[in-house]
Amino acid sequence: MQAFTAQRDEQTPDELWLTEHPPIYTLGLNRKDVRMPLRQDIPVVNTDRGGKITYHGPGQIIVYVLIDLKRKGINVRQLVSAIENAVIQLLAEFDIPSVARADAPGVYVPNEKNEEARKIASVGLRLKNQCCYHGLSLNVDMDLSPFDAIDPCGYQGLEVTQTKDLGIDLSPAQIAQKLLQHLTNQLNY
Repeated sequence: MQAFTAQRDEQTPDELWLTEHPPIYTLGLNRKDVRMPLRQDIPVVNTDRGGKITYHGPGQIIVYVLIDLKRKGINVRQLVSAIENAVIQLLAEFDIPSVARADAPGVYVPNEKNEEARKIASVGLRLKNQCCYHGLSLNVDMDLSPFDAIDPCGYQGLEVTQTKDLGIDLSPAQIAQKLLQHLTNQLNY
């Protein structure tokens, strides 16, 4: 995605890349004072996206958002909101309330106390020449225990959850197709 972004010009179509990653911790550019993982069996890599530390693994949908913001006529805050709103709309299809928070990008669902405290989706972006790359991760059906070894997104004690634990009985591929539909609608493609 870095090469794609570096080589694109005004005519290069925007793209959404859908993938999953093997188990890996990623450190964003805001890595100062990040508590490193308490386990050694999962590699840690530095990335050039925003944010602190997170975990990626099988059963988590990753959407890389490769968009020319200038041509699209949106700013980075509008892009983040569109990404978050796509996840919120997806969850609403299953009557799951969720919110975005201005102080901590991503999407959150209520915990047992009905507080919006569990993170289900993360957003980490990078801009170069007004072109965006990196993107969104949505927890679907994965081993969440690696999150216990870090402060997810730099927040100590942040709980994470996934669609499977919220009663959505769809595979990552099925959820991904729904998410891509919501994302393309949010971005007016």
